[in-house]
Amino acid sequence: MDILIWVIIIACFIASFASVIFPIIPAPLVLWIGFLAYAFFINGSGLSVFFWIGAVVLTILLIVSDIIANSYFVKKYGGSKWGERSAAIGVIIGSFIIPPFGIILIPFVLVIIVELVQKRSSEEAFKAAIGSLFGFLSGTVAKIIIQAILIIWFFFDI
Repeated sequence: MDILIWVIIIACFIASFASVIFPIIPAPLVLWIGFLAYAFFINGSGLSVFFWIGAVVLTILLIVSDIIANSYFVKKYGGSKWGERSAAIGVIIGSFIIPPFGIILIPFVLVIIVELVQKRSSEEAFKAAIGSLFGFLSGTVAKIIIQAILIIWFFFDI
């Protein structure tokens, strides 16, 4: 039985990294399924209170990292609120259309279109789209780092 639970835990950890390419996979949820599977089925007292508190804090950071990075870079590069929103929607749509390239291409194109519709110059629209690209990439890097920290911490704590 322990082997099956470990297979599920490892599969959850791998799925959390797959969420980088397929954002439809909820990385925090699958990480927590792995943590809770260990706690409930293998060793209920194996993870420290410090781990659980840290995991909650890092999970919140994991969830907001994309939003923070995307907003920051779109604003920094002169994008509008609608540009920010279209980038977020583009990531979701892009995960279904030509993954993994869609999660980069679709938000980029959507931001350009939205900024042009708002009577921005093509240069301003392109700069905002570049901002959404940087926001996505930096949010993705932050996501990978936070997930790796959580998984490594999990194995050190057990």
